[in-house]
Amino acid sequence: MPHITTDDGVKLWVEEHGSGTPIVFAHEFGGDIRSWEPQLRHFARNYRTIAFNARGYPPSDVPENVEMYGQFRAVDDILAVLDGLNIEKAHIVGLSMGGFAALHFGFRHPDRALSLTVAGAGYGAHPDVHEQFAQETKEVAARIEADTMAEFSKIYAIGPTRVQYANKDPRGWEAFSKELADHSTKGSANTMRAVQGGRPSLYDFPREMQALKVPTLIMNGDEDDPCLDVGLFMKRNIPSSALVSLPRSGHLINLEEPALFNQLLGDFLARVDAGRWEMRDPRSMTTDILWTPDK
Repeated sequence: MPHITTDDGVKLWVEEHGSGTPIVFAHEFGGDIRSWEPQLRHFARNYRTIAFNARGYPPSDVPENVEMYGQFRAVDDILAVLDGLNIEKAHIVGLSMGGFAALHFGFRHPDRALSLTVAGAGYGAHPDVHEQFAQETKEVAARIEADTMAEFSKIYAIGPTRVQYANKDPRGWEAFSKELADHSTKGSANTMRAVQGGRPSLYDFPREMQALKVPTLIMNGDEDDPCLDVGLFMKRNIPSSALVSLPRSGHLINLEEPALFNQLLGDFLARVDAGRWEMRDPRSMTTDILWTPDK
């Protein structure tokens, strides 16, 4: 499959399978195209499925300059994929880093999104931890550069919200760990600094959330603690959203529970495609026991 060149000259590696309504998958920091395999196999039966490696993830280009990375560049890269494949609109599905990009894509390009799936997005987003998270990303980036990604991956792959995957599916987790170790040291460090550490808090965007009309599915694992409160914040502010929580699950919900993830995502996409995804009923937006029309 081809590389697609962005407006700033970065080549992104893109793969696509199947035909029909397009879905674009955006991966997390620890993943790449390969981490969407259960979804690509499932949805390619009925959809045109598209996945790409973010900048910094070979065989996509790995810019040396950290200024060529960032949250809004990640949004622009999704747009570049759509434009490069001559796609007017697509379902945008993102996990973690990709989930942030999917949501911001909805803010900036709502006319290009059929729907948004924001899965496992929330790390460092809460105001109470945002500054601390930004500082930690600097330290992590320095450690990646010092140790190389091959060594750092051994720690990152077994983090507090990834042990769930290791416990459920040791073979799958081992494959994920090997793929993570293959990532570019320079690309991972630059991504950690500029995308993870440089992104604004989602709590800075309540107006954008409240104005969002694109059908939105928020998905979290119930043991992915950094994302739970953020997911509730998004649900309360995005009137076109639904929130689902996968039980006994951490961060890698699409790999931990592929059948359940695919079922939930598939049901959501089917309702959107059928034109049956409604905005939230205003009568439900109250803390009162009873709704009264004069309020």
